[in-house]
Amino acid sequence: MNSHSNPLMQREGLPKFDQIKAEDFVPAVRAVFTKTENVLKDVEEHSEPTWDSLIKPFDETDLDWEYTWSVLNHLKSVKNSAELRKAYDELMPECISLSLKMSQSKPRYSRLIALRDSKAFGKFNDAKKRIIESLIRSAEKSGIALEGEKKERFNAIVKRMTEISNKFSNNLLDSTKAFGLVITDKADTEGWPEMLRILSAVSYARKNNTRPSPQNGPWLITLDGPSYLPFMQHCRNRDLRFKVYDAYVTRASSGEFDNSGLIVELLKLRKEQAQLLGYKNYAEMSLSSKMAQNIENVKKMIDELETASKPFAAKEQEDLIKFAHENGFEGELMPWDTHFWAERQREKLFSFTESQIRPYFPLPRVLDSLFKLCNKLYGITIRKSEYSKIPRWHEDVMFFNIFDEQDNMIAHFYLDPYSRPSEKRGGAWMNTCRNRRIFKGKVVRPVIYVICNGTPAMDNQPSLMSFYEVNTLFHEFGHALQGMLTTIDEADASGVSNVEWDAVELASQFMENWCLNRETFFGMAKHYKTGETIPVEFYEKIKQSERYRAAYAMLRQLSFAKIDLYLHSDYDVDGKETPFEAFEKINNETCPTKLYKNDRFLCSFSHIFAGGYSAGYYSYKWAEVLSADAFAAFEEAGLDNDEKMVEIGRRFRDTVLALGGSKHPAEVYRMFRGRDATTAALLRHTLGIGENKV
Repeated sequence: MNSHSNPLMQREGLPKFDQIKAEDFVPAVRAVFTKTENVLKDVEEHSEPTWDSLIKPFDETDLDWEYTWSVLNHLKSVKNSAELRKAYDELMPECISLSLKMSQSKPRYSRLIALRDSKAFGKFNDAKKRIIESLIRSAEKSGIALEGEKKERFNAIVKRMTEISNKFSNNLLDSTKAFGLVITDKADTEGWPEMLRILSAVSYARKNNTRPSPQNGPWLITLDGPSYLPFMQHCRNRDLRFKVYDAYVTRASSGEFDNSGLIVELLKLRKEQAQLLGYKNYAEMSLSSKMAQNIENVKKMIDELETASKPFAAKEQEDLIKFAHENGFEGELMPWDTHFWAERQREKLFSFTESQIRPYFPLPRVLDSLFKLCNKLYGITIRKSEYSKIPRWHEDVMFFNIFDEQDNMIAHFYLDPYSRPSEKRGGAWMNTCRNRRIFKGKVVRPVIYVICNGTPAMDNQPSLMSFYEVNTLFHEFGHALQGMLTTIDEADASGVSNVEWDAVELASQFMENWCLNRETFFGMAKHYKTGETIPVEFYEKIKQSERYRAAYAMLRQLSFAKIDLYLHSDYDVDGKETPFEAFEKINNETCPTKLYKNDRFLCSFSHIFAGGYSAGYYSYKWAEVLSADAFAAFEEAGLDNDEKMVEIGRRFRDTVLALGGSKHPAEVYRMFRGRDATTAALLRHTLGIGENKV
């Protein structure tokens, strides 16, 4: 192929997002598939059991994949279109076939075994050892030992599961996009924060090509986070709240975007896949390569957190019901009432509203404070690129450069901060554009994507963030730091590569702890118009409010982890119980509130059905235990002790952020903390248990 005719064929610099078209992907990606297959064939026929012979030949093709297939996956998430989906759907079966061919290569597998068992293996650095062991484990989990019909069935299962996950994701995006509640009666907007009025008026105007009128409407409410949550918190019309809530919890559960059947099929296939490999169930297979190691260890953690949280959560719900009734609510408090009355109770308890604090959290100031924190803890400097020709996929995307203490440029990241429900999937995430590696004798600097769905900038004002959005940004930047501050030169173990899945959230959740650090908070909380620092009493109130209904939130997350484990272990996929009935049962025995009878949350649970968290959703709590324990190291030293903060921050950088997948995460954590983590710090942070001990 002529590299000049297709922007996806270039291999230097950043992907040319401003030039790439959907039709470029099929020829470019197929060229990479062919090249990779040829390299594999050469390795199978001519390699020796050495690193240079078995691993190094794929250095160039790995980079090829980053510049093509990874770009397609990225754009499908942030700029989804029918044309991109078509290209992806056409290429995916070929991608799966090639991936299976590589992992099921018996000549390469046997030589990897020989390399692992050789004297040379002992001389390798930790990263190379872990990569070799990971490749062997991957081959074994890809059915390397299967023959004949079993191998054919296994491969068919893998291909079908990928199709289902892709379809699940598309259905969720399409069903979310399909819903819109148009409000024309100004009386129904009474009590709304100004930001919701503006956002919903702009949403309506964009969809209907009219001028927005935040004061007079119409207003469009969508199921996207920045619209849905404020609406549920502030809409006084209970019937409208029910309508939006019902649409939200039944997304992708009926009609042309129905995920119900896909869930059952996927669970059956996962169980069959695991049993073909000799595991009892999918959860056992999944956990065999995670930090937790087995279901028993996960259940132990869940039980500890659930037992401690239940009495607190019951009291929280009892107090909320009492508060609602004392303030004029009649009847049973239903799920579509919870956000509304919880927000009223929170306002009463802590005497502030989100509308009051949003003006103090403009995105540029929040970024500035985040970057100063990173400079203090990790010794890095972050500067927005002044180069105007950085290729972007949307005009709102920003690009930043990272410099070390000697002012050497070491990494880069894109920030795509705002919600775009028409083309961008919900949630927030970090992904790798380009991983650190040594290529042709030079260090390739990592490039990271940081993707959020925050409140957009509008009406000549910057994005004014909720404190939840501030937390989300810090969270995703924690992931990004692990991708950017890695010191590992082998791409398959640098950044987040080869890090056990239940340890991946450590760096991200750790960074959330700093949002309420006094220095960081006051550094970013300045009014977007006047520059005035937020009043101290707001800081104290926000800090206190962080524990508001924390036990309820803990149990809700644990119920998600429990249904995930149950569906992938003890659940009888051929029995009479539906996945929805299973979730209702687990929710009702875990949480203090009963599930809404029509709740179909599982149909939008993309983490486990279209993401990497199948039989691994517990990872959020597992890593939160680690992150709280890690932050406790700073607390114990004294958060106002700058010298200690720098010392411990550098140790965190040099272990958790630098070592990537080169060592087992338990070993990395012990290098930082000097011991294993316990649940004590998390229970202290969230519920106040044992608070007097620090």
